[in-house]
Amino acid sequence: MADSSTELLIMFSCKGSITAKKIATEVIATELGSSVRIINGVNSYFRWVGKVENAEEQLLLIRTNSGVYSDLEQTIKRLHHHELPEISVVPISIGFPDI
Repeated sequence: MADSSTELLIMFSCKGSITAKKIATEVIATELGSSVRIINGVNSYFRWVGKVENAEEQLLLIRTNSGVYSDLEQTIKRLHHHELPEISVVPISIGFPDI
């Protein structure tokens, strides 16, 4: 996955460890990310249809680069349970390059 593109950290949450593991496996298998970390037990609070809701979710952290981001985003959207998942992208300015 190493190239001259900008390194990125992708963050998003999903409901259910089966979905989280499915996304993680596909990301690594298709070389859209160099690593995926799944953090369990994230409590999300949000407003939905005028009510405050909460859910226990898994937070996924994916290390990737801008050269494959578009394909990664499409993979997440295809496998995620929400129609439009919230995906946060943070450029990595200092860190170890992919091996």
